[in-house]
Amino acid sequence: MHDLLKLDALGQAAAVRKGEISARELAEAAIARIEACDGTVNAVVHRRFERALAEAGEADPEAPFAGVPTLLKDLGWAMAGEPYRAGSRTLDGILAERDGYAVTKLRRAGFTILGRTNTSEFGTAITTEPLAFGPTRNPYDLRYSSGGSSGGSAAAVASGMVAVATASDGGGSIRIPASMCGLVGLKPTRGRVSSGPSGGEPWAGFSAAGLLCRTVRDSAATLDVIAGTMPGDPYGAPAWPRPLAEEVGADPGRLRIGFLAEHPGGGLPSDPEPVAAVTGAAGLLEALGHDVEPGGPSALAEDGFATHFGTIVAAHVAADLADIGRWRGRPVELDELETRNRILGEAGRELDAVGYVTSRDWIDGFRRRMATWWESHDLLLMPSLGVAPFRLGWLPPDDVSTSRGRTNQAVSFTSPVNATGQPAISLPLHHTADGLPVGVQLVAAAGREDLLVRVAAQIEEERPFRHAAMRQRP
Repeated sequence: MHDLLKLDALGQAAAVRKGEISARELAEAAIARIEACDGTVNAVVHRRFERALAEAGEADPEAPFAGVPTLLKDLGWAMAGEPYRAGSRTLDGILAERDGYAVTKLRRAGFTILGRTNTSEFGTAITTEPLAFGPTRNPYDLRYSSGGSSGGSAAAVASGMVAVATASDGGGSIRIPASMCGLVGLKPTRGRVSSGPSGGEPWAGFSAAGLLCRTVRDSAATLDVIAGTMPGDPYGAPAWPRPLAEEVGADPGRLRIGFLAEHPGGGLPSDPEPVAAVTGAAGLLEALGHDVEPGGPSALAEDGFATHFGTIVAAHVAADLADIGRWRGRPVELDELETRNRILGEAGRELDAVGYVTSRDWIDGFRRRMATWWESHDLLLMPSLGVAPFRLGWLPPDDVSTSRGRTNQAVSFTSPVNATGQPAISLPLHHTADGLPVGVQLVAAAGREDLLVRVAAQIEEERPFRHAAMRQRP
């Protein structure tokens, strides 16, 4: 059973189809793994084991992931009749009324959903340490953060509870946990995955849904499953010429790749671990036959990005708090919130419509200035995380200045790609001297997940990824 849990999701699905294991037995094995490790890791905040076992085996046997267990991030990814907490004490007792479109697609693909995973409150932190549920620990070293905001999903996959788990990324929340936990994290193009039926443009389109995986082929095949527009979506991403899974193993050709080991903007310190990770990845890509040279979009060095990005996030947090007040029948009081979200909520409530639109317009211009770089290049290589792996407590919740400064450095390579809506993939290509993973990200032009998958699969074949084992107890 343990060997089957080590397989990726496509491998588990093949084992079920061949009769090597039943869907129920595979679910039971995943449940046993959760019960064995989650008391230490704290990745799973809601368990629906009995219902999942009853559902196991009900999927169409021809579905691509029939019988494969998974977990849903407890932010977005609504599932009818199940709790929805978003890492917050303000949503205690709230049940989702209906499945999100992406959850419906996962169920049709045959996944057995075992529960929901921990997240930072409202997904606004790059570490998963919510007051509502406590910290999620990194399976590589339990003293360390698993990243955020999809840290529960990342820790669940890295510790072998499930092969894949759902995630979302509004400023790096797929790629950062992937980097921290040694996983593959693909953030899709804006509009690739529907946020319906309850949402249209989360965080003004900054946020995208995806999955955290151990292999590139799982990243491709799971995005095939959840991709596509649904009725009422504000827009959709351009269609691929063929399923993304068919890009695994396809020749990417000789690509023009720029790389940034250090941020081009002034005032941000440089960390040697991400620098080493990018430098090593650049050498690997060059050895694979690509044209690799230092440099990236000049727009990344512009002042003002963090201010406008933060303004938009604050406005959406304030709007979300108003929604929560309506759902539960009483307004959210600021003292119910963690310090970070109290500040965001206050700022958002004070913002006027003109200020919000001004920031939206600035980001629209930034997106166009960024996009021109891809007219002469295929990919941009950058750190997934602008700092080395960090311990739990590295972002002190009540020291706003320290937390903001550290967060700005950490997300300096990820949040701009949320603003542009381009696809990006984090790959676990570097480790610290202590064995902690450090990811690098590749960014493509809008709509070109196919190119990311081709080159990511080429890299994985050349240098297979190392994955975690729980090495110590807290």
